[in-house]
Amino acid sequence: DKITVTLPYGTSVKALSPIIEIPQGAVISPASGTVIDFSQPVKFRVKNGNIYKDYQVTVQAQVPIISFKINGLSATINHSSKTISPTMPEGTNLTALQPVIEMANDVSINPASGTMINFSSPVQFTVSNANLTEIYTAKVTTPVSGPTVAFLGTAATRTGLTNPDEIAASDWLFGKFSGAVYVSMADVASGAANLTGINVIWWHFDSATALPGDALNANVTSKIKTYLNAGGNILLTGFAAQYVDALGIVPSGKGPNNVFGDFLPNGFVDANNDWGISFKGNETHPVFDGLQTYESGKANFLQKGTFRLNHTAWWFLPDWGGYVNGAGWRTQTGGNNLASEAWDNTLDGRVAVAEFPGGTTNKKCITISMGAYDWYNETSNGTPSQPNGFLDNIKKITENSLNYLVTN
Repeated sequence: DKITVTLPYGTSVKALSPIIEIPQGAVISPASGTVIDFSQPVKFRVKNGNIYKDYQVTVQAQVPIISFKINGLSATINHSSKTISPTMPEGTNLTALQPVIEMANDVSINPASGTMINFSSPVQFTVSNANLTEIYTAKVTTPVSGPTVAFLGTAATRTGLTNPDEIAASDWLFGKFSGAVYVSMADVASGAANLTGINVIWWHFDSATALPGDALNANVTSKIKTYLNAGGNILLTGFAAQYVDALGIVPSGKGPNNVFGDFLPNGFVDANNDWGISFKGNETHPVFDGLQTYESGKANFLQKGTFRLNHTAWWFLPDWGGYVNGAGWRTQTGGNNLASEAWDNTLDGRVAVAEFPGGTTNKKCITISMGAYDWYNETSNGTPSQPNGFLDNIKKITENSLNYLVTN
């Protein structure tokens, strides 16, 4: 059984002494009154003679901001990164907006709810009570006109997505493209999803190293192949890059050959190195337009100090698959390798970003599949990750890829 206890905002859960009442004759471990660190769920065992029962107890502090709305539209609040992300209709005047903010009991916010605020640039809100003061940053975005993009997922609806990375990617898409729609694998299989009129399908899969059975269903792959053959386009990111094999975008067996990554409670923080890509020789390719670079042809995507799971599904060239180098990979897969790891100036070591088919026209597919392409940095052992300072590069390469597929 599970027990969840919510304490007031600002309460530290690292040294609490629970008072526990149990039936006469029973004992509980840890005992009532013991000082306990509740940063992670704690197991309690109640025992009476030869009978026992385990309880998992989770203690959490209440979030300070319950809701944040502008003109009746709810913002996405990320309490780990302390960000507030309202999306307003295209054409909204951002210089004079009044957010309506619901706060937890005994928690204040400044600027206050109902204040007229200029949101043309990010706005900082100070949240505080008697125990804690924190800064939340609100950034209002408006969708831009653009292609009709179908976010493909295994859940029946977008609200049914459970993977934080997939949720973060879809939230960005629906805030950025006014023509975004959600399409489930089940609806593709049944024919309920009409792919006619969809400019680009985007599948970002982060939930497992192996592709789900729904994606490999013959009814799904055949319909997506028909869509692609009729001029459709697909962006495959994260573990979804492996889908190039099932869709026949590459010859059989020529999909990514180096697929790996951690899953919670595993994962790690690289405190010393930013992670990024080298696209030397492809600096003028539209996919890389506007990236923040640290030298020509090199850009970071994951900042040092952020927690990461390193979800990767790329091609490892020198030793595996008989590719030898980038030229060998292009010959065998029919694609163009656009980027590798940051150290790889010749793009002969890895294929982290690729387009298919090769050549200069009629592009149908782009894959982005390096571990640095990380939309969400998880909380580990009760400690939220620091924000990723290079997230804008992830957003930019994704936006570029979607637009590029439509026009090439």
